[in-house]
Amino acid sequence: MGFHRLRPLLLLGALAAALVMIAADADARPGGSFGSRGTRTFNAPPVTQTAPTPARPIERSMTQSGPQSGPSAARPAPAPTGGLLNRPGFFGGLAAGFLGAGLIGLLLGHGLAGGLGGLASVLGLLLQIGLVAIVGYLLWSWWQRRSQPALASGPSLRDAIAARSMGAGSGLGSATGPAGAGVGALTPTTADFDQFERLLGEIETAYGAEDLNRLRMRVTPEMLSYFAEELAANASRGVVNRISDVKLLQGDLAEAWREGDVDYATVAMRYALNDTMVDRASGRVVEGGPDEAVEVWTFMRVRGGAWLLSAIQQV
Repeated sequence: MGFHRLRPLLLLGALAAALVMIAADADARPGGSFGSRGTRTFNAPPVTQTAPTPARPIERSMTQSGPQSGPSAARPAPAPTGGLLNRPGFFGGLAAGFLGAGLIGLLLGHGLAGGLGGLASVLGLLLQIGLVAIVGYLLWSWWQRRSQPALASGPSLRDAIAARSMGAGSGLGSATGPAGAGVGALTPTTADFDQFERLLGEIETAYGAEDLNRLRMRVTPEMLSYFAEELAANASRGVVNRISDVKLLQGDLAEAWREGDVDYATVAMRYALNDTMVDRASGRVVEGGPDEAVEVWTFMRVRGGAWLLSAIQQV
C-alpha cells in the first residue's frame, strides 16, 4: 500500500489520539499535588497498601524548601506553568510534534520547512506519540487495578488502626522522614480516622457546590486559596465542577507526626465519586461521570483543635 493511501488513516488516527489527549488533560476534578506538610512538605510519604506507588512530589506550596522549611518559613510560591495544578498542556506536545516533524524533514534532506510542510509526517508523528501514550496509560491503569483489592464494601479508615497495630514492627506512629526540633511520633485515634473519612466527603461536596464558606472550615487558608483559584477559573470558562456520591473504598495511614503544637497525619485513600463538568448556562454535562481516585491527603491540627486538610498528592 502506497504512503499516499495511508494519509487518510494517519489523519483519522492522529485526530483520535489528539482528542484522547485533550480529554485526559481536561480532568473535571482538580488533580496535581499541592499544599504543605510541615517539615515533610518536600519528602515523599511512605507507600501503603492503598497507594502502593510513591505519591507525586508537592508541586505548589507556600512552604519554603530546604532545611529551614516549616510553617514559619512560608513564602508565596512561583506561578506554575500549566494552570493551578501544573498539568501539562496539549498544545505544548503539539509544538513539540511540529519541531520533531521539522527535524525529520532535515534528516530526509527536505529542510526544516519541508518537514513541516509534510502534513503526513506531522500527523504520523502525532499518531505515534498518541498511541504510545494511550497504550502506556492503559497498561498502567490495568496494573494499578490488578494490584488493588476489589472490595464491594471498603473498610473505613478507622479499621486501619487495628490492622496496622497488629503488624509486626509497624505502628501508626512509625512515620519515616527527617526529624527536626520538636518533631515526634503521633498515633491517631479512632475518632481521628472517623474525622478524616468525614472530611473527604465534606470537602469534595463543598468544592462541587462552590461553597467557599464550608471549605474554609475544613481546609487550611493555603488550600482554600488554591480551591478558590480553581473555582474562579471554572467560572471564567462558564462551567461548574459538580461532585457528588463520594464514598471511601479503602484507606490507610502513611505517617503521622507532631511538630511543636501542630499535629500532622498523611492518609492514602481510594474513593468513588460522581465527577462532572457542567455548563453554567444550560446545565448540560460537558464531560465526566462516575469516577474513582487514589490520592494521599495530609491533615493538620493545632493541639486540641479540629483537623484541617493541608495537602493533596496524586499517586
